[in-house]
Amino acid sequence: MIGKSLFATAALAFLAANPAMAQTAPSQTEPKSDSLTQQGAQAVADFLHGKRTAEEVFSPGFLAVVPKSQIQALAAKLADQFGPFDAVASVEEKNPNQGIVTLRYAKATIAGPITIDNGGKVTGLLLNDVKPLGDSVAKVQADLEALPGEVSALSTSLDGKQSSVLEIAPDQQLAIGSTFKLYVLSALAHSIERGEHRWDEVINLSEKSLPSGQMQEWPAGAPVTLHTLASMMISISDNTATDQLIRVLGRKAIGDELRKSGHTAPAQTLPFLTTHELFALKGNPALGTQYAAAAEAGQEAILQKLDAQIKADPASIPLPTYTDPHAIDTLEWFASANDIAGIFRRIVALKDPTARQIMAISPSMSASDRERFAYVGYKGGSEPGVLNLSWLMQTKSGEWRVLTISWNDQSSPVDQGKLEMLATRLLKLSE
Repeated sequence: MIGKSLFATAALAFLAANPAMAQTAPSQTEPKSDSLTQQGAQAVADFLHGKRTAEEVFSPGFLAVVPKSQIQALAAKLADQFGPFDAVASVEEKNPNQGIVTLRYAKATIAGPITIDNGGKVTGLLLNDVKPLGDSVAKVQADLEALPGEVSALSTSLDGKQSSVLEIAPDQQLAIGSTFKLYVLSALAHSIERGEHRWDEVINLSEKSLPSGQMQEWPAGAPVTLHTLASMMISISDNTATDQLIRVLGRKAIGDELRKSGHTAPAQTLPFLTTHELFALKGNPALGTQYAAAAEAGQEAILQKLDAQIKADPASIPLPTYTDPHAIDTLEWFASANDIAGIFRRIVALKDPTARQIMAISPSMSASDRERFAYVGYKGGSEPGVLNLSWLMQTKSGEWRVLTISWNDQSSPVDQGKLEMLATRLLKLSE
């Protein structure tokens, strides 16, 4: 349920963020190693070719933040997506210790800033500009369809005036993790539009959930605005902020918003759970099984008892300890790709841009790619076996577009980095 993006958590290392459309490969000429920056770029190339170790190439400070195993895993992901590494294509020096390095793979060039210390060790590397060579939507679709488990994906215009760029089982209901928070955001924004609440309305913090987030550590009773809660809920997927907003709005209001968005299977998600409730149900398998088998009225009764227990003695709630997929087909929030497009339409229709501004705080897209759009908003969600990535974008011509991909695998955790790389390829191709 964290929904944190690899773009945020692993960008210091070999992160491939947001590929461009097919480009002509740069010159095959290797740069001259006559500066620290060029030497550092060549050292990275030697590492990727297996000629030098991570300890020989990266500074101790870098390895303390991005361990050797993580660098190796990210390098392997790049090779898996873009073929074998070839060579350094170019180095654009900013000064003797900083520059932009471009690495050439079989299927892409990947560029980004690099910094070198005076001892020749790499202290920073952010590979965030990918230009695939000869890529296509058909190739990305084939790679998505080859993933184990189930995939639902949609890349399309929200106004329906243009045909979809990509569709894979767009009506299939899958678990979406923290992407459910879009329904809370939309319900809040529409409530404010009706005059029932205000963005600057202050409430006292009374809920406490589990991470992801930070607000579970805030003092009870802390005064916070609804705008702060919504911003924390979307930008860092804060679960406590989410539960507080659900309490303010009411479970029924969120369910009503889900239905108004055109959700095609509301009964699968309603009653609308708080994050703490879902943690409690997953942490108590017997209760979770009972809840999943009950009709909606029976589920409401279970939640009333559970909420009373949470309020009376939060420490008595068993916490989930699983690291593999657990009840992702019965205990979760569910939506199809078309359903997520529906809630985006509700958010686009708002006269007040505040909700869209909140979605844009953490757009999970490189700066160079964001420049291609007038607007980019993002929300994702994950737990073992569950991953959703959802972007709302407006082109500079004014067209609203959506890219959403859900991947569920009941047999094993899914590879977040792999899906994000596939998504970044599609983002450019779907422009």
